[in-house]
Amino acid sequence: MNYREYLSITPEVEKALSEGKPVVALESTILSHGMPYPENIEFAHKVEKIIRDEGAVPATLAIIAGKLKVGLNDEELELMCHGENIAKASRRDVAVYLANGQTAATTVATTMLIADMAGIRVFATGGIGGVHRGAQETMDISADLQEFANTAVCVVSAGCKSILDIGLTLEYLETYGVPVLGYQTKDFPAFYSETSGFGVDYEVKDAAEVAKILKTKWDLGLKGGVLVGNPIPHEYSMDHEVIDKVIDQALEMAKEKKIHGKATTPFLLATIKDLTGGDSLASNLQLAYNNARVASKIAVEFAKL
Repeated sequence: MNYREYLSITPEVEKALSEGKPVVALESTILSHGMPYPENIEFAHKVEKIIRDEGAVPATLAIIAGKLKVGLNDEELELMCHGENIAKASRRDVAVYLANGQTAATTVATTMLIADMAGIRVFATGGIGGVHRGAQETMDISADLQEFANTAVCVVSAGCKSILDIGLTLEYLETYGVPVLGYQTKDFPAFYSETSGFGVDYEVKDAAEVAKILKTKWDLGLKGGVLVGNPIPHEYSMDHEVIDKVIDQALEMAKEKKIHGKATTPFLLATIKDLTGGDSLASNLQLAYNNARVASKIAVEFAKL
């Protein structure tokens, strides 16, 4: 495949990859579509620092002027955080945006895709997409799930976004043979909350165990990724029943405004933030920092193998 001509990798990330050092991928949708400026630029720098402090190299991914960017400099981070005329790219959009020289933020699916092309095996995000509530009628299922089925990247997240149908999301992942690991937990986390009422496939005790599972899976030639559910730290966890009521209210508002497709998640997250008086954003930040720490530990252990 001749995709290398479309990749633009920073010297730091390129050097780390060539030397077999740990690298952690980060998405850019959270910067362009998930947080206001300047909170997002502060968040971006803090996440990258957390990863460096754990001994890994951060690589924030994006599509800029028709290039798949692996690692962003300060100017590029500013561009993505200001979010002006920046699209949101899932797998179906990548070829169009590259061919037209566009700029776009990467979703979980696109970040996995580009990370795999670059040879990055570990990715930290907030929460993955999944099967939306009411998908039996709407068929609204995130492309993230198909990416897990096909792309060899380990994704560390605080479960899936609690605006989704968590049970159906886990069923979908099982159908496609995607291992769902609980990082020091038997419960699948629900983004803002530590637990969702659903279990994981396997509980893992530490980063070294995750790294061993990754190596074994890919040594066997088993395609696809691995989802590591890493619960939000206890002190930032929100009451499951309370956040569920807020989500139901936000979903009703989305229905009234006829919001669907790509616009759904940004609208719901912004509405939930308003309805919780900003508490949900604070939780969102802390779970993302926690995921970056755990992903870095896994990347460090995986690099040893």
